[in-house]
Amino acid sequence: MSQHPYREYPDFAFWRRAVVQPHYQEVDPVVQAPFGLVHTDCVVTAGSCFAQHIARYLKRSGFNYYVTETAHPLLCEEVGRTYNYGTFSARYGNLYTPRQLLQLFKRAYGTFSPKDDIWHTGDYFIDPYRPQIQPNGFSSIKEYNLDRKQHFAAVRKAFETMDVFIFTLGLTECWMSKEDGAVYPLCPGVSGGEFDPDRHEFKNFRVDEVTEDMIEFVKLLRGINPRARIILTVSPVPLMATAEAKHVLVSTTYSKSVLRVAAEQIVSLCENTAYFPSYEIIMGIYNRGRYFAEDLRTVTEEGILHVMRLFMRHYAGTAEDQPSTSNEEVAISQQSAAHMQEMERLNLVVCEEEALGGCFE
Repeated sequence: MSQHPYREYPDFAFWRRAVVQPHYQEVDPVVQAPFGLVHTDCVVTAGSCFAQHIARYLKRSGFNYYVTETAHPLLCEEVGRTYNYGTFSARYGNLYTPRQLLQLFKRAYGTFSPKDDIWHTGDYFIDPYRPQIQPNGFSSIKEYNLDRKQHFAAVRKAFETMDVFIFTLGLTECWMSKEDGAVYPLCPGVSGGEFDPDRHEFKNFRVDEVTEDMIEFVKLLRGINPRARIILTVSPVPLMATAEAKHVLVSTTYSKSVLRVAAEQIVSLCENTAYFPSYEIIMGIYNRGRYFAEDLRTVTEEGILHVMRLFMRHYAGTAEDQPSTSNEEVAISQQSAAHMQEMERLNLVVCEEEALGGCFE
C-alpha cells in the first residue's frame, strides 16, 4: 500500500470522522487555541448581536466580563438593562462592521469627529452612532454631551486596560455619510434622523476593506495596549434585510463569506489574534438545522450552549476529558418546553438591525 501524507493526518482532518460520526453536540471544529483565558483576565466584548451571548456566558461562568460603563448605583437592574448598561463592555451598542469599530476608537481618542453628530426627534436628541442606546433619546443637549463624554471615557478605559478583546464580525452592509464616511449602525430614518439620498449612501464592504479596517484597529489598539489578545468570531445570524437589488439569501451568503475570509487574513497577519468558529458551529449541516428557531434567523439556546461549551473548553481551561454535557444542559433538557421558551425570551439580545423588520410589517 502506497504512502502519502493523508495517512498521518488526525481525525479532525477528515469529514467522516470529524463531522459525520460524532453526535452533533460533540462536533468540535476547534483544533487548538493559541492562548487561553484565566478568571482574572479583563474580557471586553463588542460587535454584532451574537457577541452578547458570549458576554452572558462569560459572566455566568464566573469570568471577569469587563464593564467600564455602568449604570448609576441607585438604578435597579431592570432599568439599567433598559438603558443598555452591561449589554456590552461600554454602552456603544452593536458594532456590526470593523469600520464602525475603527471609527469608535478614533472618535473616543479625538482623531475623528463626524459632521453628522446629533439627530433631533421631537423634543429629544439621538446619537446617530448609538440610536437605540437611550430609550426615546436624550432630553437635552447638556445630557447628550455629558453622556457622550462619559461614554468615550469608558471606551478608552476598556481599550487601555483590557486583557482580551472578543469581537464578533456581523455585517458587510452599512449606510454612511457622504460628507466624511461616518458609518451608522442603522440607515438614517429607521431609528431616528431622516434619510437624505444627497447626504447618505449605501456601502457593502469588500474583503480587502474589512481586512484593512480591522488591521488598522489592531495597530491602534496595540499602540495603547500592547498586551491585548484578540479573538474574532463571525456571527451566524443572517441579514434582517438587504439594501442591494439582490435576494436577501444571496446577500447574506456574500456578507458572511467576506467576513469569514477577512477573519482568516487578519489572524494570519496579526500576532496574538485568534479565530473562534462560532459561525461554523451554528451553520454546520451536521446539526440539521437544530440551532435555528422557526424564523430561521434566531440562534437557539441549544446552539449557543454548544458554542460556549467549546469556547470554555479551549480558551477557559475546561478539562478535555470533562463530559461535554454540563449540569446546566441537563437541567435544561429536563425542563418543560414552556420553560425553555421563557428562558430564551429572557435571553433575547439587543439588536439594532431588528428595527429593519418593523419597516415592512
